[in-house]
Amino acid sequence: MRFEDLQVWRKAAKLCSEIYRGLRNIYDFIFKNQITKSALSISSNIAEGFERDSDKECLRFLIYAKGSCGELRSQIYIGMKIGYISNNTGNDWIQLAVEISNMLAGLIKTKRNYIRAKS
Repeated sequence: MRFEDLQVWRKAAKLCSEIYRGLRNIYDFIFKNQITKSALSISSNIAEGFERDSDKECLRFLIYAKGSCGELRSQIYIGMKIGYISNNTGNDWIQLAVEISNMLAGLIKTKRNYIRAKS
C-alpha cells in the first residue's frame, strides 16, 4: 500500500496546508516555525513509516505521527490564547487533528495486532 492512498495521510496533508496558509501573515518566527513543523511532521512521519522496510519501523513512525498530533493541538490552543489563531479556525484545526489522531490510533492498533500475529 502507498501512503498516498491512506485517508489519514490525505487529511494530515490537508491540515498541514491549511496551517501554512492560515499562518502565512504571522511574523512571530519561533511560533510559526514550531507549529508548522508539528503539522508537517504528521504527514511526513506517516509517509516515512510506510516507506520503511519493516512493520515495526512503520509502527514507530505512526506513533511519532500521533505524538505530533498532540503537539500540534497544544500549539493551536496557545495560538488561540495569544490571538494568532481565531477561535473558529483553531477549533476547526483541533477537530481535524483529533480526527487524524483517532485514525492513527486505529492504524497503530491494527499494525500492532498484525505484528503480534506474525510472531
